[in-house]
Amino acid sequence: QVQFVESGGGLVQPGGSLGLSCEPPGGVILAMDIMGWYRQGPGNERELVATINRDGHTNYADSVKGRFTMSIERYKERVYLQMNNLKPEDTALYYCNSYGPRENSWGFGTRVTVFP
Repeated sequence: QVQFVESGGGLVQPGGSLGLSCEPPGGVILAMDIMGWYRQGPGNERELVATINRDGHTNYADSVKGRFTMSIERYKERVYLQMNNLKPEDTALYYCNSYGPRENSWGFGTRVTVFP
């Protein structure tokens, strides 16, 4: 496929957890790519949540630091985002893409809704 494919979203109560998964275009993550998770809440612009480089080093937005963990498994060509202690403000469509993103490869995202 041309687009990234995200999965794993759902409805969860505050304090709950979800794990997201990302399949890259063609099932292959380019070795030189820095991968990222993005999210876009209702009425908001898309924001970068987390990144991981080819050595496995991660960076997180302050809003999710300590709660979210990004990982990559290159042999499986998959990217993951483990989200713990979810808050209502985490409600958004979550997208996977490279950093900087491949503009023609945005997928549909996976929806995360945090609601009591």
